[in-house]
Amino acid sequence: MAVAFEQNQDVEGLAARLGVSREAVEITRAAEVIDLHLDTFIPVRLVGYDPFARHDRTWLRGHAFGHLDLPRAADAGLTGGMWSITTNPFRTATGRWKTFEKNLARMRGLIDSSHGVMRLARTRTEYDAARAAGAHACMLAVQGGNCFDAAPNGVASVPDREITRVTVVHLTNSVLGTTSSPMSSLRRSKGLTSRGRAFVEQLDAERVFVDLAHIHPDGFWDAVDAHDRTLPLIDTHTGVVGAKPHWRNLDDRQLKAIADTGGTVGIIFSEFFLAGDHGHRDGQMIVEHMQHIVDVVGEDFVSIGSDYDGAIIPPKDLRSGDQYPRLVQAMLDRKWSQERIHKVLGENFLRAFALLRP
Repeated sequence: MAVAFEQNQDVEGLAARLGVSREAVEITRAAEVIDLHLDTFIPVRLVGYDPFARHDRTWLRGHAFGHLDLPRAADAGLTGGMWSITTNPFRTATGRWKTFEKNLARMRGLIDSSHGVMRLARTRTEYDAARAAGAHACMLAVQGGNCFDAAPNGVASVPDREITRVTVVHLTNSVLGTTSSPMSSLRRSKGLTSRGRAFVEQLDAERVFVDLAHIHPDGFWDAVDAHDRTLPLIDTHTGVVGAKPHWRNLDDRQLKAIADTGGTVGIIFSEFFLAGDHGHRDGQMIVEHMQHIVDVVGEDFVSIGSDYDGAIIPPKDLRSGDQYPRLVQAMLDRKWSQERIHKVLGENFLRAFALLRP
């Protein structure tokens, strides 16, 4: 059974353990800190990982899984996150939908069993209410829109607007469109299908974030074309080509397209997508990508999207969910203002969230 826990109030001790300044811890604790992509539900489903127990980072040595749990998140000041339910593309359409329904029910049960540690946040107002109650605000997300292929009414089949975001395409091609991964080579057409365009329109109608992580550039522009431009677009977990050329990362034109809608771009914590020629092998590589977004479109359109527990290898100093203050220290080392840091940690996302769902 889940039990409530107390945040570690020893700021000096936490700063010393993390090797950061007291200021870095205090800024993190004072800010709204929202991670746009948490995959911790994957090890919960696969191996019975308990997100309410404190796990040592030596669990898999910080590789692939075991990055986050709620006690460590509280210590770091993580106030909310988009918790992803990932689609298995190798099931049948009916199998994907039925499995999603089971996983959604299990995720609801996880929140309900938390005794107030987690609280569902479907709107900006509900996020604020969760924070006022001292809870971790949980915004439910879907990775792989093809889980809705056999749903009776598509996304509308999920009651009470529980899903706040859908990553349209994941690591494989689907009936919606083509992935940005090397699997794109298996398909001649790289854009969204007509069904994919209709899906983007339905997400807009339901006021669900259209997440353009993982999508092929051709599909990206198809989605921009189909999208209601009065609503914010997001890419929840990515790098940027300007800091590291890679099939997984966004170029400057794509950054501008998202910024033009008032959306935001979450920077992933994966070494594989971020490590460039600048030589950084720690959290500075993440800030390098963030800095490029700031240089291209400004400081109002960049966020955090770690992909913790999503089978990634984070930089060596960010392999545990209590280490967000180290990322803040990297920002301070670049002489970023507290205002900019607060925007990146959570305010940019909350602005976009309020545009979509007040």
